[in-house]
Formats: sequence, structure tokens, C-alpha cells
Amino acid sequence: MNDSFMDLRQIRHFVAVAEELHFGRAAERLGMTQPPLSQSIQALEMDLGLTLFERTRRSVALTPVGREWLPHARRVLEEAVRLPQTAQQLSRGEVGRVRLSFISFVSYSFLPTLVRRFKERFPEVELVLNEATSDVQIAELLDGALDAGIIISPPRGALHPPLSYRPVETDKLVVAVPEEWVISGRVVPQGGKLDFATLCNLPVILFPRRSAPVLHDLVTRYYAEHEAIPFQGQQAVQMQTIINLVSSALGIAFVPSTMRRLIRPGVAYFRLAEQQPEIEIGFAWRVTDASTALQHLADTVAGMFPADGVR
Repeated sequence: MNDSFMDLRQIRHFVAVAEELHFGRAAERLGMTQPPLSQSIQALEMDLGLTLFERTRRSVALTPVGREWLPHARRVLEEAVRLPQTAQQLSRGEVGRVRLSFISFVSYSFLPTLVRRFKERFPEVELVLNEATSDVQIAELLDGALDAGIIISPPRGALHPPLSYRPVETDKLVVAVPEEWVISGRVVPQGGKLDFATLCNLPVILFPRRSAPVLHDLVTRYYAEHEAIPFQGQQAVQMQTIINLVSSALGIAFVPSTMRRLIRPGVAYFRLAEQQPEIEIGFAWRVTDASTALQHLADTVAGMFPADGVR
């Protein structure tokens, strides 16, 4: 194929001849005379470097390649007709693609409701969901590999243009404990709660600090406030993995209270007798190059959590 550019006019000419299998009727259908139509088809075949039609004095037939190419050509014309409408829909945020990542435990809280509300209003927008830790999300947001993320609130200053951030929810930490430790009396709750004295000598399953510094520091600070250091056991990145490790009696874990909805055999959840540490969950998104569809998602979040501010 040479360097000349194939235009829609040539494709339209090809489809007309392929459907009529007669140059005269195709020319009439297109509102043109037959010689320029024949020249257009010849130029197209020259550009492609192949023959689309077998011609005799009495008949015109598609070659095997022409027959297989016809549905592709029709699709190109159909999409071209829709292009102006698609542009208008994109400008209104009615179609498009939004890449949204989320920390794992929000799938047990507000994420399903957020997705349902957004898709009810904008069913033609593709919402690409991916689970990731907060540190990964922030890096991808800054790199432009991600449009929006649901994250554990980072320290102030960690989020900066082109990102904006809206706090959406706070969650208190509870303790996930191996059920067999409760049965054996190694852990003794009082009124459905556990005090620090019961926990201080038990191994703790923690997030690595590099992946979740806020959550990691919240737990270590809780111990420091009681003049203790956590006896660190296994580390894990995903909440579901941490709960599974608890079920295997490898230690206790401080997790958002939302995780109580994750029922695992061998795991019991308890509130802390002392003041419960809290984490803030927020919605972060790119604002400098935000599509209208992304702004619609941000507006949906704001509608669900109207009392929270943006920073």
C-alpha cells in the first residue's frame, strides 16, 4: 500500500458498488456519474495494492478479499455517522471511560452504592475498577495512569495539583482475633470489647508502612500511647489476606470496622475498650485534565457525602 490517504468517500463508493454489483446503479445511488466512480474504485484498489472487484463486460463481482472487507467498511461508515453524536455525548460526559481504583475494604461499605448510582445516571460510561493500596493509587494519579481513587487519607501535603481530594467517611478500627484464642481463654473480651492489657503481648499482623503509612502509624501510635511496642508478626498488604492470616491464628489485626462484614470462619471481631483509633477515607481525582465523565463521578461522590469539604 502506498502513502496516499484513504478517505471516507472512497469507502462509501466501495460499499455502494459492493451492494449493487453494478457501477451504473451504484453511481445513480451516489448521485454521480459512472466514470468518476470507476476512477475512485481503481484508485482505492491501487492504494490497497489488491483487487476488490472482478469485472467483465456483463458483470461485477466481489473478490474474496472484497467480500471479507465489506463488513469492515460498513462499520467504518456507521461509526463515521455516529462521530458527531459521540463528540456531543463526550462533551456532556454521557459516554467515555473513567479509571477508578479503591482500597480493598471500601468494597464492603460504600463502593457498591457509588458504582450503582453512577451507572444508573451514566450507563454508557465505562467505569474501570481496580483494587490497589493508597500509595499505588497516588503514584498512578500523579502519573496520569489513573483518573480517580478511593484512598486512606494521606498526610497533608502528599496530595497536590493536579489532584483534588474530598474526605468522604471515617471508620473506627476494631480488632480481628483468632476465634480459637477466645475459646481457649487466651483472649478474654469484656462486654464484647477488648482492653489493651489483653492485647499488648499478642502478635500483631500489620500493613507494611511503605504501603499504608497512615494505618500502620495509627496502630503503632495506639501502642505508644499505652507505653508499649506492638509485637509484630506477619505483614500483609491486602485486608482479605490479613483476615485470612488471623483465621490461621497467626496474630491479631487492627482493621476498619467495615471489615466485620467479611465473615471468615475462625475470626472474631471486637471493639476496643479504650478510645477507638479512626481512619479517614477520601476520594482523590485529577482535576486539571478531568473529563466530563470524571467530573460526573466526583459529583456523584459529593452527592453521597454532601457535608464533606474538598481540599
